[in-house]
Order: sequence, then structure tokens, then C-alpha cells
Amino acid sequence: MPHYPYTVGALLLALLVYCWAGFRVGRARSKFGVQAPAVHGNEDFERVHRAHQNTVEQLVIFLPLLALAAWLWGDTVAAIYGLVWSLGRVLYIEGYARAAGKREIGFLLSGALSLLVLVALIVTLALRHI
Repeated sequence: MPHYPYTVGALLLALLVYCWAGFRVGRARSKFGVQAPAVHGNEDFERVHRAHQNTVEQLVIFLPLLALAAWLWGDTVAAIYGLVWSLGRVLYIEGYARAAGKREIGFLLSGALSLLVLVALIVTLALRHI
């Protein structure tokens, strides 16, 4: 049975980023006086909340792509993908908390570039085997 220690490490890092983003929402609720279940009312809170929600949305595609990358190209490639995605998420979350326009670099790393490149590689590989 193959082992994927780097992929598992990248997965754990991604989950830590997710938990950290959730913790930030809790802190922002307290700081800006937004009581649950409300998610509106303070623009600074809304950006922190939206960054966390976007991370949840991105995890849905990140997790299967991480597994596919490990299976198709090995532990190292998957781990690099996971590290880039996690770095991008941190930049996205931090940037978005400051101002909506400052999330772009993080979005490019964790969304547009890393996800689209990996999907394109998987589709290309699949088309070769049809």
C-alpha cells in the first residue's frame, strides 16, 4: 500500500488554515459585535466571514484534487499543490480582512492558478486515455 506522508501533511496544513479562518470569524464577531446567527451588519466582520466561507467553498474542490494529484503524480506533486493552495488561502484571508480588493493574490494562488492548472492537467491526462 502506498504511503503519502507529504500529501497528508499538506492536507493537515489546509485543515489548519480552515480552522484558523473559522477562529478569526469568532474573534471578529466579538470585536465587531455581530451576534450569531447574524452574518451582516459590519463590513469588517462581513469580509472576515466571507473569507472563511470562500475557504469552505474551495475545500470542496481542493480535497479531491489533492487526492487525484497524489494518485496520478505522487506525493511530492500533491504536497506542492497543497502548500501553494494553503499559502494562497492565508494570503486571501488576510488580504480580504483588510479590504476586498486585497484578496486577489491569494485568490490567484489558491483558486485560479492552482485549481485551474491541476484540473487542466487531469483533463489532459484523461483525454489521452480515451
